[in-house]
Amino acid sequence: MQPGQPLSLKGRALRYLSQREHSRGELERKLRAHEKEPGQLARVLDELQGRGFIDHQRVADSVVNRRGAKLGAMRIKQELRAKGLDSSIVNEAVADLRANELERAREVWCRKFSALPADAAAHGKQARFLAARGFDATVIRRVLDGPAGGRHDATIDA
Repeated sequence: MQPGQPLSLKGRALRYLSQREHSRGELERKLRAHEKEPGQLARVLDELQGRGFIDHQRVADSVVNRRGAKLGAMRIKQELRAKGLDSSIVNEAVADLRANELERAREVWCRKFSALPADAAAHGKQARFLAARGFDATVIRRVLDGPAGGRHDATIDA
């Protein structure tokens, strides 16, 4: 390929895949405008998927690994669905996240706040912070009610 010459459809797909894992749906959206003939994009993506370059389980694992420490299971589930992943893959990834949801929520909360809320306004602010990151109401309540025994670093089962 000559410098300045546009990348082929396959070249563009490989460039995206070299940056991070992409689902087939994401690649279709990003590459549709570059398709020169009908069916070309489907053939390229079929080939890449057949050769293991596109793997939806790897996409889910990547999202969980990159975003799981900062976000709750609801938000991760939303992101995985937006990528067009199968519901079985999404549900499996979210089930794994829910196992340590309370611990992750506490860590996110501790990075932002230094003390439990003293009044209703502070409680609302902290609850909205955690909700925006995809933690559910039960987990938020448990984080903001504080741990048993008054120590915020105590371990409590979710």
